[in-house]
Amino acid sequence: MKQKSMNKRIRRLFHGYKSLQKFLQKKTAAFTYVETIAVIAIGAVLTAGSLVSASKIISSARKTAAKTQIDQYSLALQSYFIDCGRFPTSEQGLWALWEKPVLYPVPEEWSGPYIDREPGNDPWGTDFEYLSSESSIMPSEVPEGLPYVLISYGADKKEGGKGDASDIYSWK
Repeated sequence: MKQKSMNKRIRRLFHGYKSLQKFLQKKTAAFTYVETIAVIAIGAVLTAGSLVSASKIISSARKTAAKTQIDQYSLALQSYFIDCGRFPTSEQGLWALWEKPVLYPVPEEWSGPYIDREPGNDPWGTDFEYLSSESSIMPSEVPEGLPYVLISYGADKKEGGKGDASDIYSWK
């Protein structure tokens, strides 16, 4: 008797399972064409919005990186000045922070390197411009009395510009 009731329960259980499978198969029909297009359109709008935000963040990060590099070079130039008694000439440039200059005036008390690695490019791939007040004509907008100027020309890689292309100066 117990065996018959057990078999009955098992049959009911499997019967319910098969009914559930049939129900789910009917309810999981494919998306319609319009629903698919709507999902793609929403995805495209979200992607475009995130790309705009990402480009603004990248632009801001590049400007911050350029300013940070200029600040690091400024600190290294101060150390150079303390050791050598003068700043490098424009001709010696930022390389004087990495290797002892061979161009006149050769600093006898040079004890560098004053930076961790060779002088590199700004975040847009161009060299920083280093101008010494002793050997170069300073740009007109430079405040009086600065011993040197460091400039990154920004995204357009040339003097002037606005927005992403604005120049980054050591004195601003």
